[in-house]
Amino acid sequence: MTTAQRPTLEAVAARAGVSRATVSRVVNGSTTVAEPIREAVNRAVAELGYVPNLAARSLVTQRTDSIALVMPEAATRVFSDDQVFPGIIRGVSQELETADKQLVLMLAGSPAGHHRVERFTTGRHVDGVLFASLHGADPLPGTLARLGIPVVCSGRPLGDVPVPYVDVDHVGGVTAAVRHLIDSGRRRIATIAGPQDMVAGIERLRGYREAVAAAGLPELIAVGDFTRESGAEATRRLLSEHPDMDAVFAASDLMAHAALRTLREAGRRVPEDVAVVGFDDIETAAYTEPPLTTVRQPIVEIGRQMTRQLLRLAAGETIEQAIMLPTELILRESA
Repeated sequence: MTTAQRPTLEAVAARAGVSRATVSRVVNGSTTVAEPIREAVNRAVAELGYVPNLAARSLVTQRTDSIALVMPEAATRVFSDDQVFPGIIRGVSQELETADKQLVLMLAGSPAGHHRVERFTTGRHVDGVLFASLHGADPLPGTLARLGIPVVCSGRPLGDVPVPYVDVDHVGGVTAAVRHLIDSGRRRIATIAGPQDMVAGIERLRGYREAVAAAGLPELIAVGDFTRESGAEATRRLLSEHPDMDAVFAASDLMAHAALRTLREAGRRVPEDVAVVGFDDIETAAYTEPPLTTVRQPIVEIGRQMTRQLLRLAAGETIEQAIMLPTELILRESA
């Protein structure tokens, strides 16, 4: 029994009626070959089932055709029921599939993981790097950008890091939510803020503060970390410190989900006693009890826009420093 041999570069050249060097240029993405010849080579490649040597191609083109998506989070967060992370991954994957590029998903939720990502990306094993869920003034995006590695972030990086990013109008979304609560007659509006080492947490708290200040209302603040557990703890703290609160804006839907349950356990009716609003509009927001009023951000589109920008940057194009996507208040029965 013999094993069929893989088609060779020479076989493709013979089928297309061109030289081996011409085939090599075509499969390695050279633009110097005339279109009719390129078509003939590509037709021969398809007919013979020829698979290019990716390692050799990388040496010729100085490209890996791979993009890294770095998430500075623990695996338990990325693969939890927080649909923000899968949404970003889905958007990135859709764009890379269209561009025929590979996705390398890397977690950097620990110092060791962060160092591993730094070694891998500075070693030019990918053509560019996407950062999602940045915490603090992480120096890695700026370091990679200074080395000439294309970088795009999800959310404005904190500190003086001049790299392109895609974000949403956090302040505008929160302002719309708090104004809705005020227009509904709520006057003791609390917030469960997000972590203050992330731009999303900082900007959503700023939106809350500006909205209640404009209405002459007091600030009632507890801080969480976008998880259910922190949302439950923050709600209990708010109930203890401000038992007369009549509304809660939570900076993520997961924290809002926990607030609904904790309020119910405390004997508070939603929305009769306390209205609740979240942020994200994850899929389960429409199926809570009662269904959750929330601020929708286009999570999948964030991933798509990040990837488009990175691919353009990797191709040597000039891109916008910042793309801001809109948010939308989605009204349901919780407020």
